[in-house]
Parts: sequence; structure tokens; C-alpha cells
Amino acid sequence: MTLSRFITENMEAIVKEWQTFATTMEPAASTMSAMALRDHAKPILLAIAKDIDSSQTASARADKSKGLAPALSTRETAAATHGALRHLSGFDLNQLGAEYRALRASVIRLWTNHHAREMHSAIFEDMIRFNEAVDQAVAESTSRYAAELALSRDTFMAILAHDLRSPLSAITMLSHLMEKGATTETARKQSGQIQRSAKEMSGMISELLEYTRTQLGKGIPIKPKVCSLLVICRDAVEEVRSAQPGRQLVLDVPEDLMGLVDHARLRQALSNLLNNAVQHGDPASPITLTVRTEGQAMAIDVKNMGEPISPDSLQVIFDPLVQLSAKSAAKPDIPSTNLGLGLFIAREIALGHHGALDVTSDRENGTVFTMRLPVVSAAE
Repeated sequence: MTLSRFITENMEAIVKEWQTFATTMEPAASTMSAMALRDHAKPILLAIAKDIDSSQTASARADKSKGLAPALSTRETAAATHGALRHLSGFDLNQLGAEYRALRASVIRLWTNHHAREMHSAIFEDMIRFNEAVDQAVAESTSRYAAELALSRDTFMAILAHDLRSPLSAITMLSHLMEKGATTETARKQSGQIQRSAKEMSGMISELLEYTRTQLGKGIPIKPKVCSLLVICRDAVEEVRSAQPGRQLVLDVPEDLMGLVDHARLRQALSNLLNNAVQHGDPASPITLTVRTEGQAMAIDVKNMGEPISPDSLQVIFDPLVQLSAKSAAKPDIPSTNLGLGLFIAREIALGHHGALDVTSDRENGTVFTMRLPVVSAAE
């Protein structure tokens, strides 16, 4: 008897062991019915049995053992659906993996007991094929589970960031009322501090909302129109200079340079790049914002001197929720108060303009973030 036929004929016994093991997955299993605990066990086993019987090349077998084989049909597999439903039921990723380990052990134990007196090459071949098929099912389940987990996390953060705006608006409004009604200099300073803290919180909430919008597939909305690059860059520099009056910011932008850009979004991206330069650059050296043309494109450089970014950090510097190492900051003893989303959002804004954002960093030339965007002539 082949292993595929053995699985089909002993389906109920195997599924019962699956269910018995699933009941140990506390606390999620404590509120689940027997049907829910058996969820997709039978179709997963049938798919494995079918896979064992199918012909395959050596390269296909290698891919399957690594969980890289294509699905047997264009529809979502039972294993993928199982991963999604286990996430919905409250199973964690370790428990999902444990189910498959128990399934593998149960089938192999029953199969070897059935063939206790006859172990030949065909039996071992079926066992190898079975393990490869299980590995593929694990990959499909965990991949879908991870996708559902990421979606629920991003949805939660979006709701949280959105809901935090209302109480923050109330705090800001009350701080302004306190400042107007203050009768002492101490009270005025305290209300001013509340306003500054609320502004910082508002910036973090906005970054979080931008991040979740991109992760949920909506992207950062861009509404381009012909704008003066000098005006946009000057606004970004003044915004950062007001918060960092002690830092030297140098602006070099042609007066007549126009771009087909979203004014507010580009200013936001440049502010993020400038703030990053302030945080990680040498306080004794100026930060420069330079705009130049390169054929049909324009290049916007934000440069700071200081400790260069390590090659390892350059590989992930634009990834969401990644912050630079404290060693790259001019003041490593001061913890960062941002979420590590500024560079990610700046790159998304560049991509939204059909442009790009790159970075180079070394001790001699400093750290330079270069954003390339389409340029518009005066006639256009």
C-alpha cells in the first residue's frame, strides 16, 4: 500500500489525532469547537496525498522541501486558508507550526507501524515525498498567517493613530487657553511646553498614519502641480530652523526652478531629511540643502557631516520602523524620540512623484540624501 492510499484510507484516525493535539493549544483552543479544531485537516491531507502521487523533477522536489513549490491550483490552498483561520482563532505562530510537527509525527508513526516488517526503498521514497509535501503546506500556512498578522497589526496602528488625534487636539486647545489666561511667567512657560510636546506627538501620529496607509496598500496621496522649488525648500528649512535655532542650515536653490510636485508632501519629505541630518550630523558643521538640474530631472541633496552611516545600516535605512545606530548620532547619549519612519516616508513621497531617494555616506564627503524628481520648464 502506498502512503498516499494509506492517508486516504486512514483519514479519520489521522484527523482525530490532529484534533486531539489541537485541543492542547491553549488558550485559543479552549473556546473552539471540534469542527474548528479539525479545520482544513482533511483537505490538507488530501492535497498531500495527491502531491505524493504526482510526478516531479529533482529540482521540483528540492523547491518543495524548502517550501518554494507553486500551489497545485490557482485557488488559495487549504493550508493557506488554515493559516488565516488559525490567526483569526488566536493561535500563535509557534502553535501553528506545532500542529504540523504533530501531524508529521502521527502519519509517520502510523505508517511505519503498518509496515513494521517490511521497510524497502518505495516506503522510504513515500516518506520523503510526504515530508516534502508537509514542508510546502507549512510554508503556505505560515506565509498566510504572517500576512494576516501584519494586516491586523497595521489596521490596529491606523485606528490607534487616528483615535489619538481627538484627545491630542483637546490638549493643544486647552494649552492655548491656559497660555492666554496665564497670570504668571511660569504658567506661560508651562503652557508653551505642553504645546511643544503636543506638536511632537502630532508629528509622530502623522508619521504613523502615513506608514499604515502605505502598508494597507493605499499609498501616500500625491497631488502634483507646478511649484517653485525655492519656495518649497525655503519653507522646509524655516520649519526646521525654528525648532533648531542653533543649527546652521544653508540653502542653495535656483530662483527660477519649477517642478511638477505636491508642495506640502515635498516640504514634508525635505523636513524629514533635514531633521534626520540635525539628529545625526555634526552640530559644528552646516547642513546644506542644494537643488540642481540633471537633464530632464532635478536632484535635491540634503548633506550633513559627521559620523558616516555603516554599510549595514545603509541596506535598511529606508525600511519602516528602522532607526540608525546610536553610534551614528552626534549625541549618542540622547535617545531618539521618533519612530524611525521619517526616511521611509520621504522615500514613499519620492516614489509617489515617480522619482527616487538614495543615500551615500563616507567620512570625507559626509552623508548625502539625494531625491531625484521630474523638472518642468518655465514655458510648461
